[in-house]
Amino acid sequence: MTPLVPLIEASRGATPECVHFGAVAVSDIHGHVLAHAGDPQFVTFTRSTLKALQALTFMQAGGPRAFGFTQEQVAMMCASHSGEAMHVRQVDGMLHKAGVSYRKLQCGCHVPLFVELGQAAGPYDERHHNCSGKHSGFLACCVQHGWSLENYLAPEHPLQQAIRRDVARAVGMAPEAMKMGIDGCSAPNYAVPLANLARGYARLASGEDDPEFGLSFAHLADAMTAHPELVSGTGRNDLAFMRAGRGDWISKAGADGVQVVASRSRREALAVKVSDGSKIAVAAAAVAAMDQLGWLDERQRAELQPWRAETIASIRGAPVGARRAVFALQRAR
Repeated sequence: MTPLVPLIEASRGATPECVHFGAVAVSDIHGHVLAHAGDPQFVTFTRSTLKALQALTFMQAGGPRAFGFTQEQVAMMCASHSGEAMHVRQVDGMLHKAGVSYRKLQCGCHVPLFVELGQAAGPYDERHHNCSGKHSGFLACCVQHGWSLENYLAPEHPLQQAIRRDVARAVGMAPEAMKMGIDGCSAPNYAVPLANLARGYARLASGEDDPEFGLSFAHLADAMTAHPELVSGTGRNDLAFMRAGRGDWISKAGADGVQVVASRSRREALAVKVSDGSKIAVAAAAVAAMDQLGWLDERQRAELQPWRAETIASIRGAPVGARRAVFALQRAR
């Protein structure tokens, strides 16, 4: 099996210009591969798609209830947010409830995505980092268990050891089988086969029916689908996908070309990796995969049409090229 196949092709005029290679895996809650393009066992770092699974340790310990976290704040633990005012307010609230200063956040600081939206720039700090909700959950979990706040990102820290254990359980792997790397926010991240990542999200979508994580998965899924604007932000694809899903789809993007979408009614999920990391291509491939799976009705097809990004335009808005999906999912026999 070819590990990576052409997923999206872009042309300028009548001449092909770019081909985005990648792989797609569709799995159910048991890890059965239902459909694929390329190798469904292709191993990739999960990046920010991991966030909902990294929250399991805190959820399983009853952390949100212990600190009085709202559903919005649970959604923030799964967020790759844009640093908009609504996001910073939620992070402030989480840290206040945990009794921790934002200066304890070890995610660092970057120019937030809201600056690209034309909102006022600066000043900004760690709270504006797209991972600050996840890190606020990390700190609250440490406070709850009496663990050190100073080295909470160290792979050997009890928090990270517990997260590795719970993520492995969710995706159906042994903890030592998941290859570890450090994410952009300095937290440990794991590389897993696409089929296992999809399995983890299919289980997330199954909610209370999951025999192992039940209420934790249900609360995470409810929070993400109820507050997609917090999970992502204005103009972002996860917001558009979850709104189009009308409560059925859980969508989470990750850096460098990773995207997961799960269907709660179907109890299955798809995971996409575009090897060159293109945000445009991975969103287009995800929409094409959902369409091929029969997930889209006419209204949803229209709502997600912009994310196919079929027209390539000049700076002046004139059409100068085209982009199209060039893969066909192979169904399991």
